[in-house]
Amino acid sequence: QVQLVESGGGLVQPGGSLRLSCTASGRTRGDRGMGWFRQAPGKERAFVGCITWGGVNTYYADSVKGRFTISRDNAKNVVYLQMNSLKPEDTAVYYCAAHSWGTYYSAASYDDWGQGTQVTVSS
Repeated sequence: QVQLVESGGGLVQPGGSLRLSCTASGRTRGDRGMGWFRQAPGKERAFVGCITWGGVNTYYADSVKGRFTISRDNAKNVVYLQMNSLKPEDTAVYYCAAHSWGTYYSAASYDDWGQGTQVTVSS
């Protein structure tokens, strides 16, 4: 089992930036894709983006494309989510997850999850 811990959340003004980190420990495997999801109050958990195991390919939800960037450092077992030009609608709890099998876009395809970190975008 892999333990995932997110950090870097907080309160930021619209237009601002945050960088989230997801640190993996335990039985980590460098050959797994990693995803970011978010869940706003009263809404279902939604795909934000993901990165393949080698870091060559990244995929993003349309709502964050061009504003968010995912990267990874396999030597440190860390995945990052750089969020720029933040909007109030980006407010949510953000989760990282380790991909198991299936489409990258579905939460059901991930079997290890972090506890989440709150991101609030407000003036």
